Amino acid sequence: MTTTLNRIEGWEAPVGGMTWGWTGERGTWGTPAARHSMTAMTELNVNWVTLAFAALQSTAQSTEIPFLDEPTVTDDEIRAATAMARERGLKVCLKPVVNVADGTWRAHIGFFDEDVPGEPTWSQWFASYRQFILHHARLAEALDAEMFCVGCEMVRADKQEAHWRTLIDDVRAIYTGLITYNCDKYQEDRLTWWDAVDVISSSGYYPTGTWEEHLDRIEAVVRREDKPFLFIETGCPSREGSPQRPNDWTLEGAPSEQAQASWLDEMFTACAGRPWVGGFMLWDWKADLYPAEQAHLDDDYSLYAKKGATVVASHYGRLLGSA
Repeated sequence: MTTTLNRIEGWEAPVGGMTWGWTGERGTWGTPAARHSMTAMTELNVNWVTLAFAALQSTAQSTEIPFLDEPTVTDDEIRAATAMARERGLKVCLKPVVNVADGTWRAHIGFFDEDVPGEPTWSQWFASYRQFILHHARLAEALDAEMFCVGCEMVRADKQEAHWRTLIDDVRAIYTGLITYNCDKYQEDRLTWWDAVDVISSSGYYPTGTWEEHLDRIEAVVRREDKPFLFIETGCPSREGSPQRPNDWTLEGAPSEQAQASWLDEMFTACAGRPWVGGFMLWDWKADLYPAEQAHLDDDYSLYAKKGATVVASHYGRLLGSA
């Protein structure tokens, strides 16, 4: 796969990244706490950061995405976060994401397969989504962001191939960096339009003990498409039981730094034997961190001041040649 990586203009592996600032709530990205957060993140030997933020549509069948409204971060906040990343020598991926205000997971956003008069339609939704994405693609271009993610875990929407191809063409008309799409876990071999993007990326929330089988499955896709690959999301909550279901942030269990650390070490070790894995954007790093002395009480994906941070720093150090 090396020849492919070398001929994708703008792509340089390996990526040792972190997702920062989620969910991108207005007022949280330009603060002293945010600056402290990004500085602390660099201690994990990261060389990339994904600036991820969400716009809210009302329900899974709404067709309007009011991305200029609260709680979504403003363009100025995105500029400020990008500047902080540049000051710390990081490459940047801009990742606008749509969420549903009533709590429905974005994968369930959906409409009839074919447009029906009088019913909300895919065409209406993509018209609004296009405005959301193109607005931020223009911003990504102005900021010289190295990568732009056109969507995240839109499982039902994934089947709307024509809409995605048109959208990606529109993005290319205004953005000159790398384009990726973040498919959900288990969906890597189901997407039919990987040829339209520069980098294949997915959410790698796979249960402990299953990494080899999933890497085998994904490798077939990467070799077929002959494109770079990145786990643009991957991580595990620091709680008992989460390694068996790392995608479930609602799973009940006691806080456990070791559970998270062991899962991360297993993932990195498995991927180290697959040279086509171009890197990782770990989930996640908050703009406003909890006190370090309270890290053992936090049972979310955050890595700050946990055993998992030491695991990441070690693997990233070896991955990037800084250790």
